[in-house]
Amino acid sequence: MGANEQGANATEGRWLTIPRTLCFVLNGGDVLLMKRAPHRRIFPNRYNGVGGHIERGEDPLTSAKREILEETGLQVRDVRLRAVYNIDAGEASGIMVFLFTAVSDSRETQADEHEGTLHWVPLDKVRELDLVEDLPEMLARVMALKAGDAPLFVHLSYDEQDRLQLRFAE
Repeated sequence: MGANEQGANATEGRWLTIPRTLCFVLNGGDVLLMKRAPHRRIFPNRYNGVGGHIERGEDPLTSAKREILEETGLQVRDVRLRAVYNIDAGEASGIMVFLFTAVSDSRETQADEHEGTLHWVPLDKVRELDLVEDLPEMLARVMALKAGDAPLFVHLSYDEQDRLQLRFAE
């Protein structure tokens, strides 16, 4: 089947998504979080993992490794897909997030201050921070996964009162 037969141009009436990665780098009992810079349009001053858009020509794993290196300067190992979720914020297009964990043997990071600041946070202290709103539940579920567990599949949306709704596939 050639490229023209893939149906990539059949977009009318379809919900389209923007692919992104989100990565949680672990070292001992700590997780590396980025406090987003105050001038950032999305999640200013809030803590999240590292990651970004999947570039054309990349698969999600390659993108996750690239984003970790670009945003932290860390070489990581044991990069694992832990969740895939659709974010439906009520717009014509949504976001599909590929969430990964990775392990770093080093704690020496090199952050791009334009993006935010990096912080190693004990896993039992994460909930004390001003987190992106889905992070407390997502990180708890992801950290509970064992090495051979299948990834989580999640749909994130908002109700009529603009409250976060997470649905996990069984």
